[in-house]
Formats: sequence, structure tokens, C-alpha cells
Amino acid sequence: MAQTYPGFHEFERAGWEDAEVVRHYEREIAALTRQSSGPLLDAGAVGAGARMLDVACGPGSLTAAAAERGASAMGVDFSSAQVAVASRRYPGLRFEVADASALPFPDASFDAVLSSFGMLHFPDAGAAAAEACRVLVPGGRFAFTVWDQPERVVAMGALLRAVRAHGRTDIGIPAGPDFFALSEPARSQNLLLAAGFENPTVEYVPQVWRLTAPEHIFEVFQRATVRMRALLQAQSVEQTARIRAALREEISAYRRDDCYELPMPALLVTGSKPSAG
Repeated sequence: MAQTYPGFHEFERAGWEDAEVVRHYEREIAALTRQSSGPLLDAGAVGAGARMLDVACGPGSLTAAAAERGASAMGVDFSSAQVAVASRRYPGLRFEVADASALPFPDASFDAVLSSFGMLHFPDAGAAAAEACRVLVPGGRFAFTVWDQPERVVAMGALLRAVRAHGRTDIGIPAGPDFFALSEPARSQNLLLAAGFENPTVEYVPQVWRLTAPEHIFEVFQRATVRMRALLQAQSVEQTARIRAALREEISAYRRDDCYELPMPALLVTGSKPSAG
């Protein structure tokens, strides 16, 4: 039986309905996550004529990239604020509000289902994977990206270490799934097998975040996320100062001329729905 997280879904939904969070996410994080869009589309075999569903589409860039390849692409997100942004940016494409664990589509509706950094937000990733399998045609492909382990995702790892060393983590928000649970290849592969997929594979996608100052990490995650935003806003003035100082010290090693280049690799997980017969 899947673990449940009372109140978490509502907490996440409320956070992603905040127009300011969505605006900052589009400006400051989506540019980073788009670095894995090409490999994600390739993993889903998305090309001309393919029917593709983008789950947790956010501001819609992956859906648009699929359409540029000639696919019949649409995106869904549980946040109406995200759907509104995507619809404004790409008025010729279809976006709808929908939950990943209860997709409003008939069986065998799509050739590919993709999710760019969405699975780590779902309270029941197994249910989302099962729904992806249901709406795929036999032989269709499901692919998703999540962050690599925090020790390799430099900005996140450094920020989490700084908070644990100099701040507080008991901030009273609803418990949610481990943000890095699916960063373990075997766990992601087993998730797909349990959902009915075959031949799950995992590959790593290099991504680099270029910043002008280490403190920008704190500011971005405070403005453009939900769980981390709540954690950072709960810190006192003194704790915040110590966290920022720890970030400056650790991130200094990544200085390259006039900027900081931080490795932020992704895990790309792919599986196929068994073919009919």
C-alpha cells in the first residue's frame, strides 16, 4: 500500500496557485529544467504525428517543444495558475487543469506521456505512473526526469546542508514524499515495473546552472518553489544570515570567471507499455 501524506496535496496545490511563485518559477527555474527537454522528448520517441501528454506541464515549454517536432501535444497541471501561464505563452496549444493520479482521458489516448520534474512532487508517484500506463497505447512510452542525488545537484545539496547546519527544519508543514526518493535508479525502475511498464531504463542528463552570486540560490528557492520556500521563510534573520554565509563558502569553489557554474544533473527514467498480443 502506498504511503499517504495527509494535507500535503492541498499544501502543494495552494503553493502552486500563488501567481508570484509561478512567475518566478518560469523566470528562474524553468530555464534550467529545459536543458533536459530534448533528451526527454527523445526518450518518449516524440516526433511528427505523435500524440504526447505533458503531465505537470508548468509553464508549458516541454509541450511547446513537442509541438515544434510536429507532435500533437497537450499539457496538464494541477495548478490553474500554471495552466494560465502556459495558455498565454502558447495560445495555439491545449492545456488543462488535471491531476496526475486521475487523468481525464480514455485508455490508450496517447503515444507518449512525459513529465519534466513532476514526479517528485506527487504524493503518490506510483498512482501517477499507473495512470500514465493506462492512457498510453500498447507500445507507448512513459519518460520522466527528476533531480539526481543532492550531493551531485550542487545548489540543492549546498542549500539543504546549510539549512540543516545553521537553521531549523521542524517548521510544521505537512509531511510529503522524499524529494529525492526517485533519484535512486532502482527505485524509479521498480516504480515503473509495478505500474505495468517493461524494460525501464535510467540515464543521466548533465545540466548546468549559471549564477552571478551564490546568494542567488537562496533567493530563487525562496521565491520559486513551495516546500523549500516554506522552509526558508521559517528561518530567523540570524539563521538566514548564517545559511547565506555557508552558501557563499561552499559555492565559491564553482567560480568561473565572472559567474558560478553549478552542476545540476537530472535522472531520465523511461519505460514502455507492453505491446498488445
